[in-house]
Amino acid sequence: MDGQQKSSSAFQENRDRQEYRWPFWPVVPLYPYGQRRTLRQEVIKDAVWTFDQIQGIFYVVVPIRMTVIKLKPSGLLVYSPVAPTPECVRLMRELEAEHGPVRYILMTTTTGIEHKVFVGPFARCFPKAQVFVAPFQWSYPLNLPLSWLGLPGDRTQRLPENPNEAPFADQFDYRILGPIRLGLGPFVEVALFHRDTRTLCLTDALIAVPQEPPAALQLDPYPLLFHSRDRASDPFTDTPENRRLGWQRIALFAVYFRPSGLDVPSLKEVIQSALKASDRRRRAYFGLFPFRWKPDWQKSFNVLHGGGRPLVAPVLRTLIFTRGPKAVQHWAEQVAQWQFERVIPCHLEAPLAMGPEEFRQAFAVLTEPTAERSPLLAEDLALLEELDAGLVKRRITPPRSRDR
Repeated sequence: MDGQQKSSSAFQENRDRQEYRWPFWPVVPLYPYGQRRTLRQEVIKDAVWTFDQIQGIFYVVVPIRMTVIKLKPSGLLVYSPVAPTPECVRLMRELEAEHGPVRYILMTTTTGIEHKVFVGPFARCFPKAQVFVAPFQWSYPLNLPLSWLGLPGDRTQRLPENPNEAPFADQFDYRILGPIRLGLGPFVEVALFHRDTRTLCLTDALIAVPQEPPAALQLDPYPLLFHSRDRASDPFTDTPENRRLGWQRIALFAVYFRPSGLDVPSLKEVIQSALKASDRRRRAYFGLFPFRWKPDWQKSFNVLHGGGRPLVAPVLRTLIFTRGPKAVQHWAEQVAQWQFERVIPCHLEAPLAMGPEEFRQAFAVLTEPTAERSPLLAEDLALLEELDAGLVKRRITPPRSRDR
């Protein structure tokens, strides 16, 4: 590469870094920290778009998603914003130029700090939009006013309890799940239904785990390749097979924290293997690789994937929804009254081709916890069950509800 090519490459790299810049990453310090790429995809032509970024810890990264829906006769509604990097804002401006300005921004959860942290900065990029937040908002350790958390006080308001009172009620319906009392603060999630496109938007309650790596993770495959290895000394080899292997292990980490197919080596073994690592740069955590997979680990992934079926996120199912299973089931029945054809969650696979009956079946596990209704392996849920018991023992969260 000659000097001119190097100069051009450096210029383009610097330009890209400016496009992906997210300066407020220390508030919630998750990978990829101050550099976030955005993938915009059109779900329904001239009507529905998704904006995917990635985030995680120790290269256990998953997509985080906002959904943008066109209003009639013009304008846009944003469900659960992502980081408003220059690239993200530019992609939004392109939609505004064609379909009208952002009119409504929805903050759809009370507990998901990884969603809430972006709403204020995003709203300030679109100063004419009204901001609606899920009710029962709270913060820890101090319960601060929303304006102190960066939301514009003059145009932020709580979603009306009655959906017919919302200014977008002529095109949307919504149902509020909660509050489910958790101790520190309540859990709330807002399901939003767009009638014209028969699209249902959810935040965290439902997921589907794809067989292949999500498109947003393919933009930078390093996390996939990091987890595709069996030991620190293995090389980083970029192949479709390794990307798939890395993704399937990442998915197990993300959903279970400590899946049953994982052995954790001793600290001495981790340090010894780091000295022999194929990559000891800072980006590779200096060679540290505290993972060792059992030969049959893919059984857990195959059960989790389940042919792509949607399921209640295990973390919510174990740590949150057990505090109010009847309330969750009632909410699911209300949502299932809408005739939706697709579901767009904020994480993992989207859109999901599913209707009301499949939605009901996914939530039936909360009130009918039989083996047939709960296909996940008990050994994979073991750590979540331990965490749940520990939180109750320390009186951080209340005991599980006996009312099913």
